[in-house]
Amino acid sequence: MSAATWQRIEGAGLALGGLLIAVLAAPGWGALLWIFLALAPDAAMLGYLAGPRIGAVCYNCAHIYALPFLLMVAGVALGATGLIAGGGLWLAHIGADRALGLGLKLASGFRDTHLGQIGPKNR
Repeated sequence: MSAATWQRIEGAGLALGGLLIAVLAAPGWGALLWIFLALAPDAAMLGYLAGPRIGAVCYNCAHIYALPFLLMVAGVALGATGLIAGGGLWLAHIGADRALGLGLKLASGFRDTHLGQIGPKNR
């Protein structure tokens, strides 16, 4: 198997793990808040309005595994289940993206990722 395939499998596992963490720490939020928080990291795509280099930095900052883990650790340290659940949803989002082949962005353009190109191929 290729390294990209292994990263996609890893992403699926992290998506499931993040979702499980969020469910176990669930602070009783409504479904709309769960959906909003699960999709919130994609707001970082707005950075592409300032160009591909800034867009890639913004997107990648919202799509690295370290930040949701740090948020969950802060939640454990503070006894804040909302932070733990939020970190779990964030991790689930990133993992799902990786499982679908949506990797970290390269400065050359939104379609260029560390897992390869996404979207329709140029003809």
